[in-house]
Amino acid sequence: MQAMIRVLFVASEAYPLIKTGGLGDVMYSLPHALHHIGADVRLVLPAYREVLMRLESLRILGWMEIMGAGRLLGVRILEARHAEYAFPVWLVDCPILFDRPGNPYVQADGHDWPDNAERYTVFARAAAELAQDRLNLDWRPDVVHANDWQTALVPALLEHVPQSPKRVFTIHNMAYGGHFSLTEFNLLGLPRLWWSPEGVEFYGGFSMLKAGIVYADDVTTVSPTYAREICTVEFGCGLHGVLQVSRHKLHGILNGIDENSWNPATDPYLAARYSASRRQPGKALNKQALLRRFGMVAGEALLQIPLFGMVSRLVEQKGVDLVLAALPHWLEHTEARFVFVGSGKTEYERQLRAYAIHYPQRVGVFIGYDESLAHMVEAGADMFLMPSRFEPCGLNQMYSLRYGTPPIVYRTGGLADTVVDATEHHFSAGIANGFVFDDLSSEALIEAANRALAWYAQPRLWQTLLRTGMRQSFGWEHSAQAYLALYRGQYPAVPG
Repeated sequence: MQAMIRVLFVASEAYPLIKTGGLGDVMYSLPHALHHIGADVRLVLPAYREVLMRLESLRILGWMEIMGAGRLLGVRILEARHAEYAFPVWLVDCPILFDRPGNPYVQADGHDWPDNAERYTVFARAAAELAQDRLNLDWRPDVVHANDWQTALVPALLEHVPQSPKRVFTIHNMAYGGHFSLTEFNLLGLPRLWWSPEGVEFYGGFSMLKAGIVYADDVTTVSPTYAREICTVEFGCGLHGVLQVSRHKLHGILNGIDENSWNPATDPYLAARYSASRRQPGKALNKQALLRRFGMVAGEALLQIPLFGMVSRLVEQKGVDLVLAALPHWLEHTEARFVFVGSGKTEYERQLRAYAIHYPQRVGVFIGYDESLAHMVEAGADMFLMPSRFEPCGLNQMYSLRYGTPPIVYRTGGLADTVVDATEHHFSAGIANGFVFDDLSSEALIEAANRALAWYAQPRLWQTLLRTGMRQSFGWEHSAQAYLALYRGQYPAVPG
């Protein structure tokens, strides 16, 4: 019998303590999935103000002095217990860096916090100390699993540590590289040994993300297709060459979803619950509730009109511009209705609001994020729009499949790994679950949506499509087993 493996997760956010996107969901679900199959887990986070406000039980594990940007900073390490967590959460408490309101990465005006380089270097240094049990807590990890650029210095800091734990680094999104200047590199007192094209140097500055790729023992990303894509010029964000050299240690492991939180049979946010074997009347009642939530008439006849939903950051990556370009066509040539939930680029928000004003019975818009409304859209919409230009893994398409709301997606990243196009061949094979297009244009999106509308008009085919998607399993158990194999050196790298 193999010994219990100890894993220290290092992350900049984790649901429900602090969440800005999918990383927060993953940092809740994956550690718990590993805990459930026998791993001994700890999670370390920065002690943001919002995190401290959500916790009741805290104890001080110890104090450290950590070098920042030309100054020595006092840091407390706290241990927290939270009802949602089955294991301890450790917090790096440095008020001058983390005790501030709002988003952990950006100011209210949308610009990065100017001291982000120092904030996440101090955090990484503290996490590296914990990985070496500097506080004599009698808990030393076998694996340190760092996530995204905010934690990417941890593998580098452990590079020359005797008997270092295995260093795993996961890229959740290549588009965010943690790029800073040579001046900041020097002020932070980072090792000169790192400053080379083979190290962290990146176009005259330095990249924290690159540090994670270069110095980790294994690099993972969140879907097999995205692992191959980031080795190309198109998706590599300037680091494709580094990733090509690192293919021997690069792995693509598909994210899962929390099937307890996202389960239409038990979801507390829904107007009515339903399952793969009994979809009605639950699905229709949720559609009715969603329409009413946006002030749209929801009579029996109008419930038959197809409803498209979208929950997304309103940024170019998510293909919002493609949707906005297609919307006039859909409003003129179909009866379909639309609901949008999200925030982001001001111009996209403005355009969506304008449509909602001009077509109040056809377009509903909520600017912002609301967890309950996100669940309502997944349950109440008939189809889910997700035409992302790139999508490392994506979670909403898996939520949509689970809720019987076929997604319409561009073939990229995790979308390509989870959505099977509704072709006649795939339908006959019993694997069709959504609609996929290959040309990144509004015309191709319109064509895919037209195919979805044609299927929707054939109830028998449509119900089969829904049932196929709802019966798939996207839970974290498969991913957790894959990571456990990776930790033990038994998981294959991306093919060359």
